[in-house]
Order: sequence, then structure tokens, then C-alpha cells
Amino acid sequence: MSIAESLLPEFDHELEATRRVLERVPEDQFDWQPHEKSMTLGVLASHVADIPSWAEASLRHDEYDIAPPGGEPYEMPIAGSADELMKMFEETGKKARDIIASTSDETFMSTWTLKSGGETVAEMPKIGVVRFFIMNHVIHHRGQLTVYLRLLDIPLPQTYGNSADEPDM
Repeated sequence: MSIAESLLPEFDHELEATRRVLERVPEDQFDWQPHEKSMTLGVLASHVADIPSWAEASLRHDEYDIAPPGGEPYEMPIAGSADELMKMFEETGKKARDIIASTSDETFMSTWTLKSGGETVAEMPKIGVVRFFIMNHVIHHRGQLTVYLRLLDIPLPQTYGNSADEPDM
């Protein structure tokens, strides 16, 4: 079994769980934030929807500079509506899945470098990037998003099993 074949069932599960959470984000609450130091609901949801797009930068390239000297820094796209949010997520998720599915074991084991201003921030095998920077990162921020939704009294979907709002799996 290839690395891609072993990753895809988990990736698919995470995409579906993420979709169920993002579908609950109310557009009329995009500007809400639980604390002044916290991201707004719309920014956090956009971040969650955008994370899968990192598959292209990490699997199709050997390095990425988030603030290249003399170039434009990375700017996260922010959805302006619930429809935009879901469209962004569906596009990034499908593209990421296709990229993962078509990546060879040799590529997964090659090194990827994250830079900022030309300086190396992190280096790791590309498989580690998929697990850490993409999958674990989306799980982390999806968890934050469920806390936001709970604070807004929005019923939570099942992700890894029953939720208090959806107890029958």
C-alpha cells in the first residue's frame, strides 16, 4: 500500500467532519469573537476552509516562503458569506485530495522547507507536512470552531462520534 493510499481514508474522514462543522457556521455571526485576542468566527472558519490548500504548496514544491524578500506575503483568503466559505472548502478539499492521491512515496519522503523572509522556519519530510501542517492543523482549528459554535448555542455535529446535539451515531 502506498503512503497516499494509507492517508486518504483518514483525510476523507477529516474532510467530512470539517464539512459538517463548517456547514453550521452562521453567516450573520461572522464578526463574532469570544475574546478580543481571538479570531472572529468568519476568519477562523475561513482559515479552516483554506488549510487544505496547503497541499499544493507542500507536495508540488520543495519550499514555500510565506513572506518572500521583495515579494508579496501570504494572505489568507477570507470568505464573505456562508456560500463562499463552503465553496472555498469544497475546492480546497477536492484539490488537496487529488494532490495527495497523485503523490508518489518518493515525493512524500522528500524534504519540504517553510521559510519566512528567506529564513528557514521548518524543514521536514512532506509526509510530515501533510500530517502536521494540514491534517493536525485543521483538526486543531476545527476544535476551536466547535467551541465558538457551542458558545453561540449552535448544535454541534458528530465528528469522531456522538455529540451532545447528535447522540445517535
